[in-house]
Amino acid sequence: MKKLILGLSIILLGSCNEQKKIEFSLEGKTQEIENGTVILLDGDNTILDSTIIENNSFAFHTDLTKSPKQVILRTKDYSHYRYLWLEDTIMTFDASKSDFSNAEVTGSYEENLSQELSKETDSLPRDKRLKMEMEFVKNHPNSIHSSYILSVYSATWGKEKTTELYKNFSSENKNNQYGKKISKYIELNQNPQLGEKYVDFEMKDTLGNIRKLSNLKGRVVLLEFWAAWCGPCRKENPNLVKTYEKFHPKGFEIFAVSLDDNKDNWIKAIKDDGLIWNHVNDLNGKENKASLIYGISGIPDNFLISENGEIIGRNLRGEKLNQTLNEILQ
Repeated sequence: MKKLILGLSIILLGSCNEQKKIEFSLEGKTQEIENGTVILLDGDNTILDSTIIENNSFAFHTDLTKSPKQVILRTKDYSHYRYLWLEDTIMTFDASKSDFSNAEVTGSYEENLSQELSKETDSLPRDKRLKMEMEFVKNHPNSIHSSYILSVYSATWGKEKTTELYKNFSSENKNNQYGKKISKYIELNQNPQLGEKYVDFEMKDTLGNIRKLSNLKGRVVLLEFWAAWCGPCRKENPNLVKTYEKFHPKGFEIFAVSLDDNKDNWIKAIKDDGLIWNHVNDLNGKENKASLIYGISGIPDNFLISENGEIIGRNLRGEKLNQTLNEILQ
């Protein structure tokens, strides 16, 4: 009997010492949003959860499969939205005295870091903002927000600086979804410059056939980076069609790499814009292999390659491209 009592005592003592697991919750306050408005937690293009605003209040008690996790808290039509980091903890969202996108969020270490950085950089010009964000990444090598920032600006900051910052990351940071993107960029990037030989690659066309850039060797080639979702790209396409029609008979080719991840949208844009040249895509979006090789940080962008394979121009558009082609295609 004494043994039984002792065993029960140990079990009860263990139960008292157990701490209840802290789970994610988000209590929110808004202003002037209609009752019944649906609000969503949108992460990685997947709706994680939804709830309804009542009396300018809402609540989430979602099971997070990853923590920390970056999401967009938004209404269905994006009339109200806010990027934020969620963690398995008790969080609050207060937009009762501000617009939705500037709501005060508490409870998440990563979100606090992100908010502090935003307050310091939002009013700065781009070059100073990027410098301060780089310092943040350097000083917070264990923060997932650092790995997110570096994944966004890898091509902007270049391979050497990106590698330097990445090496200081914790093992966890190197192996999260952002760290893996950075590692892929470092592995693939060659960042060819004017006067250097082009870097060859192969990729599937709209029919699934493999096309290589080197298949156009011996012709003047514009390696064009674009996407169906890119407004400036689509605006420039009519000019590019005219250039192609004028210079193609003289030996000019276009090898267009799309950064779309939706094949239907990509093909529709090709058809709608009347783009009758070579098109390839690996459907990896901004992680497109060719864009990583060439260090593309924004589109539209392009490289003009001479008949002997030398890069002789970068980001040439409109009349500037036509003038260059006039000079080399007599």
